[in-house]
Amino acid sequence: MTTYQEINAASRSHRTTAKVRYTAKTHTSGGRRGGVSRSDDGRLDVKFSAPGVPGTGTNPEQLFAAGWSACFISAMGVVANKMKVRLPADAAIDAEIDLCNSGDVYFLRARLSVSLPAWNAKSPKPS
Repeated sequence: MTTYQEINAASRSHRTTAKVRYTAKTHTSGGRRGGVSRSDDGRLDVKFSAPGVPGTGTNPEQLFAAGWSACFISAMGVVANKMKVRLPADAAIDAEIDLCNSGDVYFLRARLSVSLPAWNAKSPKPS
């Protein structure tokens, strides 16, 4: 058995059946410098510009930051409901996505900064 097969066999032994809730579908052409991306339902239709370069479009890192932070707030709401607490209406997330490189390798690095002002206002102050 190869290492790849061993890893996959091990992961399958602990895996539960996943139910696909939604599949996002887009068609992208042209890449980050002047490219476009459209969703199959037509609700997303964006033009791309590279970061720091003049242009009318957004860049993929901004879309990733917006999408991930929106999903994260929703996930916090699900967890809050399970804990029988209410997520404050003013909950917000500041997302930062870094496009990095090390030699010839490019990668993304992310930071999510969660803000829950209504909860913070109700928290007991340290004495």
